[in-house]
Amino acid sequence: MEKPKIIVICGPTASGKTALSIQLAKKIDGEIVSADSMQIYEDMDIGTAKPSIEEMDGVKHYLIGNVSPTIRYSVANFKKDALNAIEEILKKGKTPIIVGGTGLYVDSLVNGIDYDDSEIDLKYRAKLDEIAEKEGLEKLYEKAKEIDSLAMEKISHNDKKRIFRVLEIYNATGKTKTEQEIESKKKENPYNYIVFAINMDREKLYERINKRVDIMIENGLVDEVKSLIKKYDELPTAIQGLGYKEVVSYLKSEITYDEMLEKIKQETRRYAKRQLTWFRRNKEITWLDGQAGIQNNLDIILKGVKSEK
Repeated sequence: MEKPKIIVICGPTASGKTALSIQLAKKIDGEIVSADSMQIYEDMDIGTAKPSIEEMDGVKHYLIGNVSPTIRYSVANFKKDALNAIEEILKKGKTPIIVGGTGLYVDSLVNGIDYDDSEIDLKYRAKLDEIAEKEGLEKLYEKAKEIDSLAMEKISHNDKKRIFRVLEIYNATGKTKTEQEIESKKKENPYNYIVFAINMDREKLYERINKRVDIMIENGLVDEVKSLIKKYDELPTAIQGLGYKEVVSYLKSEITYDEMLEKIKQETRRYAKRQLTWFRRNKEITWLDGQAGIQNNLDIILKGVKSEK
């Protein structure tokens, strides 16, 4: 029996995934499942570049703004919710389109990886924070490398979140992240994922990122962060998101307004570079040229989906 086809559009931030995916959905009667670790949170619209109702243009989106910022939302949570959304879309006779730049989220579906869903050990997390603060993140990077050298090949020296995750998985389960992934891949994936990613000239991409950050600030990102702090008592993961943590530093008078603006742009450019590095490791991806125009890329996607057995 032929497996249902699921289209995936990934790539770096600000590369045009949203506009392309919405046009594709309208053309093939599809619905979109977001694979973005920040757009999942409610009340966080500006800083996550969440598509507006107008931009969605009547296309139904899943996993956008449906989780409280106070909740620690994991990749295991995402996979469960995304698979439910995929089934719902397929039951309607429509085509699911996975769209986003969070590589771990995309991999959990495409590679059928089951990540451990155990509660975060807050005491262990605090211990890691203390080591990073006193002895430097590099020490934890080396420790994680000793535990799981394969996983660490994909993780940069300054990626605190993922370094912690490798250590936390081993601490909670006694198994490495790589061992978990190998076990998961033994199970047959029920879907045929056809993966596309948008590439773009580095200078052009960085120009788009800088412009997007300027627009976010103009649209009220600082006020959005103020509202979040006022509304919620605790924002464990959400407030650490790109753009949000820099505004928090500004509001605490730790950095100036101009420093905040430049830091958001710089960190977003670095994030885009990491995203491209992550997706380039997947040899099954068909790359699209972000500067070629939507129609051009739609033709490539439709041709690729049609030829896929």
